[in-house]
Amino acid sequence: MSSSGRAFGAIFYRLSTAAPLRCPNFFPIQGAVRLNTNLSSSSMYSSCAKWAITPIKFQSLNSVRKIWTRGPLCMGRRSCKIAGRKGAQDAKKAKLYAKVGKEVVSAVKKGGPNPVSNTSLAALLEKAKELDVPKEILERNIKRASDKGQEAYIEKIYEVYGYGGVGIIVEVSTDKINRSVAAVREVVKDCGGKMADPGSIMFKFRRARVVNIKVTDADKDTLLSIALDSGADDVIEPFIDEDDDSEEDNSERYYKIVSSSDNYMEILSKLREEGITFEPDNGSELLPLTPIEVDDEAMELNKELMSNLLDLDDVDAVYTDQK
Repeated sequence: MSSSGRAFGAIFYRLSTAAPLRCPNFFPIQGAVRLNTNLSSSSMYSSCAKWAITPIKFQSLNSVRKIWTRGPLCMGRRSCKIAGRKGAQDAKKAKLYAKVGKEVVSAVKKGGPNPVSNTSLAALLEKAKELDVPKEILERNIKRASDKGQEAYIEKIYEVYGYGGVGIIVEVSTDKINRSVAAVREVVKDCGGKMADPGSIMFKFRRARVVNIKVTDADKDTLLSIALDSGADDVIEPFIDEDDDSEEDNSERYYKIVSSSDNYMEILSKLREEGITFEPDNGSELLPLTPIEVDDEAMELNKELMSNLLDLDDVDAVYTDQK
């Protein structure tokens, strides 16, 4: 590369990485840019570098044009948290649809595709309607169950130790157990977690029916009233982070109305009567008895571990007692 070429590259490197430049050695010619090559490479570079604190000007006899450069846009800590919560909700919905689809396959395998004669399938279709599962997903999985190589799905639970003493529960529906356990073990190992013995973490959780309501969609007092009238067990308020104080942050926080299966449908009915938008569970959720607070580093490592576990096709849900 010639010396003038190297100087030209050096000048544009400074344009992209440093403060805005003003260089008197650029001249517009028919919409393009020509470098004054009568200067030596060293004088050319120094001539531009000494103007590094002012806007660049492409000079001509009749006009002066200014071009400003800007640094890259970066997401702040709060924006990253919001994006993470939105992504988690989208992933939760996708997993819900996948789980119901697997249950449909298993029900059809056991009792046939006719919901009139297959009561298990009929109940599952009612549940899918309650959960707003798209009709095409149900039809696709009913058809899929007739494939010769398709086996019924088996539900499994794996327990994992995360960072900072955090416990993680992984719920799996799989037609190949060896495949699912190998995949879970690989992710846990790669992310620095540790597989736990059965029962060593599960006792830290309780299983319940849960309705999720965005804090922006309902008033707390209204939810408490609905919970009392319908016999709910509890209303859990979202964890408040000291860095999350805007309305945008609130849009991705959720109240949880906790109940038994007996009262669940009544809660949904009362929420509909009040015109409150809600997200039902996928049949049940695991709630931590005593949430654990960890430092920022452990929190991010645990989030990465759980995210990678959720990316596995066989995994339906991941729960943690991390606050």
